[in-house]
Amino acid sequence: MAGPVKLEKIKLLILDVDGVLTDGGIIINADGSESKIFSVLDGHGIRMWHRAGFQSAIISGRTTEATAHRAKQLEITYVYQQCIDKLPTFEQLLNQTGITADEVAYIGDDIMDIPIIRRVGFGVAVANAVSECKSAAHYVTTNTGGRGAVRETVEYILKNTGRWDELMKRYLV
Repeated sequence: MAGPVKLEKIKLLILDVDGVLTDGGIIINADGSESKIFSVLDGHGIRMWHRAGFQSAIISGRTTEATAHRAKQLEITYVYQQCIDKLPTFEQLLNQTGITADEVAYIGDDIMDIPIIRRVGFGVAVANAVSECKSAAHYVTTNTGGRGAVRETVEYILKNTGRWDELMKRYLV
């Protein structure tokens, strides 16, 4: 595992898609189109992240309409698909936003995510990530990809920075 982090600095949450926002399975329909299953828990976690005043992004190695549609539903501002080498896209995103690497949390599951996980302030591997990815991460989720790992990460950051209680007020009236 990587060294200590400063969660209070995190401003941007970057997500991989296949294996993080989904369980990694790909459904190929008879017409050749793809379908994906996304967790509503993760979706609500992303909305809570936005309500806390933070930004989100997707950097995915594949391109699908399902990913673009889900990102639009969740109002994810920055969406990059077909990024086989994700690090240049990550650097481009930092330049575009003015955010520094130590202000980023990144959630991944496979070896192509490791360069970013090592570079960010809070690198996260989902529970079903490959072992090399888990070893590089600051935090490994209890939940698997597509089954609440993103929500778990959002809650972890917000609870450990004192922001959770304020967000919960709207639900506990």
